[in-house]
This record gives sequence, structure tokens and C-alpha cells, in this order.
Amino acid sequence: MTLADTPKNAVGENHAAVAVPSRRAARLDLGGFFERWALLGLLIVIVVFFSLYSASSAVFPTAANIGVLTGNQAVVALVAVAALFPLVGGHFDFSVGATSAFTSVLCAGLMSRHSVPLVVAIAISVGVGAVIGAINGALIAIYRANAFIITLGGATLLGGLISWYSDNQSISTGIFPALTDFGSLTWFGLPRLVYLVIVLAALGWYVLVQTPYGRSLYAIGSNPRAARLVGIKVQREVFLAFVVSGTLAGVAGVLTTARTGGSTTDTGTTVLFGALAAVFLGLTAVTPGRFNIVGTMIGVLFVAASVSGLTLSGASDWVQPVFNGGSLMVAVILSTYLNRRRRGVDAL
Repeated sequence: MTLADTPKNAVGENHAAVAVPSRRAARLDLGGFFERWALLGLLIVIVVFFSLYSASSAVFPTAANIGVLTGNQAVVALVAVAALFPLVGGHFDFSVGATSAFTSVLCAGLMSRHSVPLVVAIAISVGVGAVIGAINGALIAIYRANAFIITLGGATLLGGLISWYSDNQSISTGIFPALTDFGSLTWFGLPRLVYLVIVLAALGWYVLVQTPYGRSLYAIGSNPRAARLVGIKVQREVFLAFVVSGTLAGVAGVLTTARTGGSTTDTGTTVLFGALAAVFLGLTAVTPGRFNIVGTMIGVLFVAASVSGLTLSGASDWVQPVFNGGSLMVAVILSTYLNRRRRGVDAL
């Protein structure tokens, strides 16, 4: 039987059968578009709102505020990228905030208390970050220890070492001016360290999206058993993810010293929750349901713009931790909902 031989009613039914999935596909495409770019749209709405709101309009849209905002969030953005690598491979790393705080104290202490040259102090601090990441990676990837417990215990351990080494006092003398200049001076209105974070984030995007290693890490995070069956060296790739995470956290520590002109007694909790909020907000954007660096950067800017706008509008100091914690909870709930809905769509 040819199409010409097909009864008229049957042809109409066939057309209806084709039209229904087409309309469904169109709705899914439209919904997917809004899903991918909803966070960016919300960021634009927030920026416009605080730029026009009478209590914040005098300061929020100025170049000075944008410079301060991006400079303060540069370290959070880099810690978020550091946390992203183990998360792509299916593991939490709660030690990235503490690692950045520890290497910041170490970098400042080497220069201030031991007169170590700037380049050597930076190299040692970044190297210590890499070693911390390697220890985490060895315990988790090789000895199959629980990543949640290992990295949480490591963060607590590093917090204690920070208190011991600094006597709970800030280190702010003896820091080389070249480092503080890098953290405070600007190029084209933005702090210099922002450009370094952009470059490192771009490299992270390239590694995760364009290289076999990045694709292997995504495969491991999706299904480690299947990844192992197709020949991916799961232990090695997860170990490397933690080494990258620790190294980037070490760089973030050096940038903290550059930005603040020293080190504080903070144990990294604030920067950790800010970074995790950005990572999980990013999970709902650009490629929803998949950890990605572009979505994470949008998440960092979303949290930063919201907190800055609220602060300039007269909100108290407690707004930032409340907003970071609330954003993290909402992002996790939203990403869980999107993943469940996507699995439902895939099952259709």
C-alpha cells in the first residue's frame, strides 16, 4: 500500500500523530530555552532593579562598585571552579575553602615572618594546595574513602592549623607591595586579579568541555561503573580532579592575600558556601542538570549582585550569609527537581 492508497481518515490520523510530538517537541524546546537562561535573565532583572531603586541607584551601577564587587568575588569564583572539578567526577570537596584560607595565611606568613621572596612564597603556597588536593585524591580515589567525611575532616584540620599558626591574629605586615598592587590596582576599571580568574576559568572550561579528560570526568560522574567498563581509568581521573581542585584553591589563597593585603583568621567557611551556592545555581543554567563553568560564573555574579544591592539598600551584615545559605538550599532543591523532570521526559 502506498500513501495514495491510504484511506483519507487514516492519513488524517497519521498527520495528527506526527503533529502531537512536534508540538510537544516545540514546547520542550521553548521550556529548555527558558530553563537554560532563566538565571541569566534573573541576574539582569536584579541589576536593573537595584540600578533604578532609589536606595541603591546612586552607588550600585557605578564603575567603583562594579570594581569592588568583581574584585571581592574573584576569589569566590576561583574556589567555585576548584570545587567544580571533583563535583563533575561525582565527589564533594568541602576542603577548598579551608585550603584557600590556609594557603593565604601561609603565603602571608612566609613573607612576613620568614622573609621568603615573593615568587617562592607563591610557589610554596600553590604547591601546598596541590599537595592537600593530592592527599584528598589519594584517600578518596585509591583507598575509596568517603569524600564527604575526608574533605570535611580536612577542612576542620586546616582550620585548626590556621588558628595555631596565626594565633588567631591577622597577618598584615611585611607583604610585598607587588602582590598587594596586583590585588588592588585595576586594568580598564576592573581589579587585575579578575583577569587572572577569567583566564583560569576559561582554561577550566576548555579542559572540561574540549578535552578527553573532561569528557571522561563527566562520564565518571554520570556512571562510574559504566565508565570503568569502557576503559576509563576512574581512579586516576578522580585523583587528578582533586589535585586540580587543591591547586586552584592554593591560587585562590594567594589572591586572597593580594586582595586583602594580608591574611585573616577566617577558616574559609564563608567563601566555601558562596562558591557552592554559585556551583549549584550554575547546575540549573546553560546546560541544566550538568555542572558547568559558564553557569557557575553566572551564579557567582547573581549572588554578588544580589548581596551588593541589598547591602547598598541598607540591609545588615547578616544578609550575606543568609543569602548564600538560602541560595544554596534553593539551588540544590531546584537542580534536584530539574533532574527528576528530565528523567521523566527522557522516559517518554
